Amino acid sequence: MASATGEVTDELVSLYEELARNGVGLIITGHLYCDPRGQYARRQTGIHADRLVPGLSSIASAVRRHGGRLFAQVAHAGSQSRIQGVRPLAPSPIPNALTGRVVPAASAPEIADVVQAFGAAAGRAAEAGFDGVHIHGANGYLISEFSSALTNVREDGWGGSPERRDRFALEVVRAVRGAVPPEMPVTLKLGMVDAQPEGLALAESVERAERLVTAGLDGIEVSVNLMRQPTDSARRYVGVNRLRAISDLLPHRLFASPASEAYFLPLARALREHVGCRILLAGGFRTPETMHAVLDRGDADFIALARPFIREPELATRLAEGRAGPAECTSCNLCLMHEGHHALRCWRVPRRRLAQHALYRLRGGFREGIAPRADT
Repeated sequence: MASATGEVTDELVSLYEELARNGVGLIITGHLYCDPRGQYARRQTGIHADRLVPGLSSIASAVRRHGGRLFAQVAHAGSQSRIQGVRPLAPSPIPNALTGRVVPAASAPEIADVVQAFGAAAGRAAEAGFDGVHIHGANGYLISEFSSALTNVREDGWGGSPERRDRFALEVVRAVRGAVPPEMPVTLKLGMVDAQPEGLALAESVERAERLVTAGLDGIEVSVNLMRQPTDSARRYVGVNRLRAISDLLPHRLFASPASEAYFLPLARALREHVGCRILLAGGFRTPETMHAVLDRGDADFIALARPFIREPELATRLAEGRAGPAECTSCNLCLMHEGHHALRCWRVPRRRLAQHALYRLRGGFREGIAPRADT
């Protein structure tokens, strides 16, 4: 929903304002690229230049106006960038599992520059009035690539052992921590296991998390590290009722075996045993019962949702009012497939509206002056 050059648009402000108005307590932005070489997709929001601060400030003001809080999610796509004409950055010349792109190994000065870019981006977030900074260190982006032995085969001070593979993430955390006020929270989305065989293991990531907290983190969101396909970080939760599958035109889901919610829960539990920071848990949450159970057991301190809010911006309010039953999101992942091509929306809802308008037409509704909505 950003402009072609990364600026905040009115459409983007409206998205965040609607979430805050509907009771989302803490909003973590979509990932903001900290350097032009780190842009992932078209119309991604940037935080890489001072000219972007006024637009970012408008988001922060809109969220605060409704009592919400906002963290800037700062990222660098590494070799996973899908932008043609951009020369990406990577720790080693390994083909990217998603894009096939081979990027030359970054030089020591280039690594130092990108660490500085993370810090500068965090400073802009503070200037823009954000309440915290959330570093993206998962899902195959640059920090993930430095963390995994599959994509980091360097033999210098930036790779070759788990401790040296830690270094890039640690330097980024220190740069961000030093660029914001001491009281400003700094959190990180940590890729804890690779989706690829023989990749990053949980034990290495738990030790890495301990060092990252010592370096200045206040919280960690658990996620997958390197991915084999885009949906590795957004698995399909198919525990939907049959009526919803029919109404969303998903007949293939009618008899699918239910998948578990909170599929990153084992990662959070492993982290809880060793790390004393706040834990944010995402991963297919769809029912209030599962959310309450995770919080009541102390497995996590925050429940994180994304796709359900695309379909139901008012979901937080409904949960606070005691809503029962699953969220309306069926995890079809069509919203993900349109990433970088169309503005964010649920692609199932317009189909339902189209069916409603067809019914109006059959009933002669258009002759009575009922006009179709623009979004069909």
